[in-house]
Amino acid sequence: MKYETVIGLEIHAQVLTHSKIFCGCSTQVGQQANSHTCPVCLGMPGALPVLNRKVVDYTIKTGLAISAAINKFSQFARKNYFYPDLPKGYQISQYEEPIVGEGHIIIDLPDGETKRIGIERIHMEEDAGKSIHGSSIGKPGSSYIDLNRAGTPLMEIVSHPDMRGPEEARAYLEKLKTILRYLEVSDCNMEEGSLRCDVNISLRPAGQEKLGTKAEIKNMNSFRNVGRAIEYEMKRQAQILDEGGTIVQETRLYDPEKNVTVSMRSKEEAHDYRYFPEPDLIPVNLTDDWIDSLKGTLPELPDAKKERFVEQYGIPAYDAGVLCSDKYVANYYEEAVKAHPSNAKAVSNWVMGDVLRVLKERKQDIGEFDIPAAHIGKMVSMIDKKTISGKIAKTVFEYMCEAPKDPEVIVKEKGLVQVVDEGAIREIVQQVIDSNPGPVEQFRGGQEKVLGFLVGQTMKASKGKANPEMVNQLLREMLG
Repeated sequence: MKYETVIGLEIHAQVLTHSKIFCGCSTQVGQQANSHTCPVCLGMPGALPVLNRKVVDYTIKTGLAISAAINKFSQFARKNYFYPDLPKGYQISQYEEPIVGEGHIIIDLPDGETKRIGIERIHMEEDAGKSIHGSSIGKPGSSYIDLNRAGTPLMEIVSHPDMRGPEEARAYLEKLKTILRYLEVSDCNMEEGSLRCDVNISLRPAGQEKLGTKAEIKNMNSFRNVGRAIEYEMKRQAQILDEGGTIVQETRLYDPEKNVTVSMRSKEEAHDYRYFPEPDLIPVNLTDDWIDSLKGTLPELPDAKKERFVEQYGIPAYDAGVLCSDKYVANYYEEAVKAHPSNAKAVSNWVMGDVLRVLKERKQDIGEFDIPAAHIGKMVSMIDKKTISGKIAKTVFEYMCEAPKDPEVIVKEKGLVQVVDEGAIREIVQQVIDSNPGPVEQFRGGQEKVLGFLVGQTMKASKGKANPEMVNQLLREMLG
């Protein structure tokens, strides 16, 4: 490998509060433009900000969840720049004194290994408004400003440049999103802009310690685009270096349709923003009691839950990882296992397979899924008791998707009880043997795979109700 890729991510996560960071205006999205505004978030002269305590609490909880240092003293600063959707002409953020210092998270790599990704800081800040270009609403040549988002609370989570490729960046993003959703401090909805990502990427000769010149790719809004943008930028920078050129430090934008990054502006340094302490807000002074009270509210986090699932339920680490990647999927699984604790692995197979498949098809979250978790557990119990076969269970599941009835009720209503009477199955097997002399002779001549065809014919003749194990056993016995 000629070059080593060095990646750091800056994540902007919208904090899940009902009101904005410095005023009482609603943070609800999708409302009429400029309807959730007031003199404070509009930047009117004389309007003074008041800090939303819940933003402070949620940021501290996030810091605790990533084993970070919580700074008892932190201070807001003015970040000065001019843009149409920034009504004050500056953004209230934190600079020299952030509320959260050094922390880390552990990511899982495709080869089964793990890696520690350092987090430099988390600070609180307000979001800007939104510029709407007329071409997107049928009015080319015009631009509009919606300030409903101005003042929405954000956490900016800044990683160290510890990632070495798109796979690691994606794993970091997924892990961080999972933690934020477990904490319920952000909904992390990338489509609505409540989780946005800036990618800092540079290349350096393999083995070199000194970092290369970085480019920043702004406002990525999907995990897939983050990966594609990194791959493109790696190739772009490598080509420049191979041709003897130098990388320019700049801010770039990613065009997903063309799959390219394009130059936006030269990269600003901190001094370009003329940071200075925010005079209208007092510093945030935390006490040990304040921090300790929030420690007690932390939920079981994904890594701890994954480890518990492996130990408590005896399922593979892979299964536990899939289930625990979403807090509510993990909760659903545990409710399903309560209904049939003796086969936790089979329950995990159904949740990871059919349940998640249907959710993906419907584009739903598990909270919108209308089959009670206990019904999944009960259905697996019916398979284990041989009341129904695995194949019949697939049919029962589809019926539950149409109307979430108890699986026992569905089996009775639809006449789906598995046939386990040996005499009845023997009669069906004999009919199949008599009707298929060719395959029978092939099997008796040593062609073992023909048995699968005969099993299928028997299951078809029994309308899927015959016990598959008994069908296999009787076919072998009756064919000699």
